[in-house]
Amino acid sequence: MTTYQRETFDEAYVDALPLLSKHWAEISNNLDIGLDVNEEAYRQSEKINLLRIYTARDEGHMVGYAVVFIHKGLHYQQSLQATQDIFYVDPDHRGKMLGIRMLKFVEDQLKEEKVQIIYHHVKLKHPALGYLLERIGYTAVEKTYSRRID
Repeated sequence: MTTYQRETFDEAYVDALPLLSKHWAEISNNLDIGLDVNEEAYRQSEKINLLRIYTARDEGHMVGYAVVFIHKGLHYQQSLQATQDIFYVDPDHRGKMLGIRMLKFVEDQLKEEKVQIIYHHVKLKHPALGYLLERIGYTAVEKTYSRRID
């Protein structure tokens, strides 16, 4: 049975490490730049109530996570908003509605906090999240471009 919950960084991080490595290998555009999580920045963000971590666990084993940052809109100060940092479902658990259930859980949790808008980003080389988001009513609003300059 899969459960969905909000967890602290310290509760989730160790269990998330195997998934983080899979996630990075699956979507990174710069595999030669090693994954090096700034744990202290996450802990500090959590300490000042900006960080939310939601997990999906199958019989206690983490199978997915969603991490978002809460903020007032820079152009809409009256609006509480959430921006996705990372969202991942283990490939062995995809296609079972887990991603949709997790997104809905996150939305419900954020709605209780009076968040008005949630922003998600989607890697073009891994469009499945975009399809999932559109399926549940999200609209694509912009593209992000990157260029390696070293």
